[in-house]
Amino acid sequence: MTSPAPLPAAEAPLVLASGRPLGDGDELIRELRKRVPDTARAAVRRIERELPGYVRAHDGRYARVLAFSVEWAVRHFVGLLGDPGPPSAALTGHFRRLGAGEAREGRSLETFQAALRIGAGVAIQRLTEEAESLGAPVTPATVVHVTQAALGYLGRLAAAAAEGHAEAGAQRAGRFRSRRRALLEKLVERDAGLAQIRLLAADCDWPVPRTVAAVALSAPPGGPAPRLVLPADVLVGLHLDDPCLVVPDPDGPGRRRALDAALAGWVAAVGPSVPVGRGARSLLLARRVLALARDGVIEAPSPITAADHIPVAMLDRSPELATLLVDRKLRPLLRSPRVQAREKLAETFLACIENDFSATEVAARMNVHAQTVRYRLRQLEALFGDDLHDPAQRLEFHLALRAWIAPHADDGHELS
Repeated sequence: MTSPAPLPAAEAPLVLASGRPLGDGDELIRELRKRVPDTARAAVRRIERELPGYVRAHDGRYARVLAFSVEWAVRHFVGLLGDPGPPSAALTGHFRRLGAGEAREGRSLETFQAALRIGAGVAIQRLTEEAESLGAPVTPATVVHVTQAALGYLGRLAAAAAEGHAEAGAQRAGRFRSRRRALLEKLVERDAGLAQIRLLAADCDWPVPRTVAAVALSAPPGGPAPRLVLPADVLVGLHLDDPCLVVPDPDGPGRRRALDAALAGWVAAVGPSVPVGRGARSLLLARRVLALARDGVIEAPSPITAADHIPVAMLDRSPELATLLVDRKLRPLLRSPRVQAREKLAETFLACIENDFSATEVAARMNVHAQTVRYRLRQLEALFGDDLHDPAQRLEFHLALRAWIAPHADDGHELS
């Protein structure tokens, strides 16, 4: 025959470690039981006076539960003074439910535990006074024993409440995370309806912003991803196959700086700010840019601002179009037989376009002498003539150079 399984901590019988601190007088215990209602009322009055924020005047049910719980606990404690092992699972279960109720209402256990301590103090004082008035030999040692018994008893009730609070808190947190995940999925869904977004947002206490930005995420290669510590209003989608975030009001003061700090150690691309309901567009570009970064097509420090790489992302979606554009705009350069010189000229041409043909700024960006930039510009002018500085052609040149440099600058291959 196997031994019975142990009861959970909060279900185990409550036992007074100090035995029967008021002796074995059954008549004394019977008389003390008669004083329990008065003792409980005194304890409740003290709790109401010292913790006015804990007792809700507008909620009569809450006051009734408090009075019922205090009287039950005191009555059970008096019973333990005469018999250290009466049934107690129902009482500890009740206190577990009280702790769970505090968690469901979003309250910590600090005030609840303070109420327990106040109630225990009143009970100890009143019970010892009543015992003395009934002729029991209440010595200082007796008071110490009663106090020790009460504190141990109080600890067990507090432990039961803490268990209920932790269980309900975990359930509440799980539901909260689930609702926020559903909201994130709706925000990055194509043609997301504003009415549904507002409904889901209200269900998880998320103020609906004017704009959002999606962030595509990838764990760093060769190691575990660091823990994300994000502002409370950032929605987290690590449960998705392609993880992402949704950031409300991404252009607010300090938002991008805080996001960059939180994403340290991750490979990430931040999509553009878009109106709520169009988060799918932001996430689409962020994911495209992130994929290009992982493939080495885009070289930029993480987190990458996806909007800075729209031309490459566009051309990457149509390789045939990119090939035609490169062939049409860069043919004079691609005919150069010297691969290394061709690459340097292409990089210089791109830097010139992005720095308004300022030799000084281009030199600083490329870490070369300004005279070197001017020399290469003369070579480019020889190849492209007046087209080099034609504002009408600058966008096409920019797209073509981006499309050619990203995959070919390191290996010397050409599209021609």
